[in-house]
Amino acid sequence: MTFSWTRHRFAGGALALDVANSVILRFDPARSIDRFAEPEQLDAFPKAAGEFSAERALFGTLSPVSGENQARFIILRETIDRHFRACVNDEEKPIALAELLEATAAMLRLGVRGSLEAETAYSALRLLSESEVKRIRICGNCGWLFIDRSKNRSRVWCDMTVCGNRVKAARHYSAKRDRSP
Repeated sequence: MTFSWTRHRFAGGALALDVANSVILRFDPARSIDRFAEPEQLDAFPKAAGEFSAERALFGTLSPVSGENQARFIILRETIDRHFRACVNDEEKPIALAELLEATAAMLRLGVRGSLEAETAYSALRLLSESEVKRIRICGNCGWLFIDRSKNRSRVWCDMTVCGNRVKAARHYSAKRDRSP
């Protein structure tokens, strides 16, 4: 199966969430895919982020994650996901926050400004403000994290053109099937 980093893959609204969303179908072990498990995908991500990420103006051109930082970068990705899902679900989050702060500190100590790992850490820190945390949602179709920047804060899907259409099409075909004899 071929894969490319398209605009839809950056529907999170922040680099940190786009990185967390690099695991497809995270909560379906039979179908889950970690895009960063393939080294060429991890190397291709920074260029695509520079083109499609909502925060691209903040970081410009990103350098790939260095080999010695890859394991720590994956830990950062997982702590971002864990913390912000806990925020959305109104779960107790002191441990998740502590883990996130430890992982971001580790990346900032090791990463160089302009590297994917350092800019992901900065992005995660920006999301910690109360106004940003209140806007984070989980897509009703794919389960990705995204920032709801709609005026009335009613967005349900990470990307209307992909997830929204899939849900609406499924609903339409289900209703059509139920009406047919």
